[in-house]
Amino acid sequence: MRELADQIIAHYERHAVDWDADRAAGGWNDKPWHDRFIGMLHAGASVLDLGCGSGTPVARHMVAHGLKVTGVDASPTLISLCRARLPDHEWIVGDMRSLTLGRTFAGVLAWDSFFHLGYDDQRKMIDDVFVAHAGPRAVLMFNAGPRQGEAIGNYRGDPLYHASLDPAEYAKLLDRIGFDIVAHAVEDPQAGGRTVWLAQSRK
Repeated sequence: MRELADQIIAHYERHAVDWDADRAAGGWNDKPWHDRFIGMLHAGASVLDLGCGSGTPVARHMVAHGLKVTGVDASPTLISLCRARLPDHEWIVGDMRSLTLGRTFAGVLAWDSFFHLGYDDQRKMIDDVFVAHAGPRAVLMFNAGPRQGEAIGNYRGDPLYHASLDPAEYAKLLDRIGFDIVAHAVEDPQAGGRTVWLAQSRK
């Protein structure tokens, strides 16, 4: 399992163009959650999009609502698509697990990316990366699995690693870093079966 987790970055770079096309063609069944996330932010707010992919449709939607996006993805190809589509925003090639930008954001998003990390990397993201980049009353949203476990999916014949902590542990970790849970949905049928966490900083 660990070997497959370590292959995620190479996987997305290898399939970047196909992934972008499939995302555009497959419809946008998770849009209601992004609308809710955006609705908690003021116009002009800064958002850190961790694992931003190609910028379509999520970052493009945030930009259309007046948000300022900083996107991070380990795939140079996906970041190049972001830069071409949304040149007035900031796009960084990097591993979100080791991100240290030295500034904070009003929103932090880790959508369809956080669940590709192993258990310890997820804990470290919450304790270190989320905390370091979340400003006062910051809004945080990510998706994970419905229960603790690892699973191997498949994309274009290539194995794709996923992992989730126990929901009780996510709740405990969020509370420990000073975040209140605003909403939590398990395998939401209105979001393609995703399990979603939406939280806001108490600070």
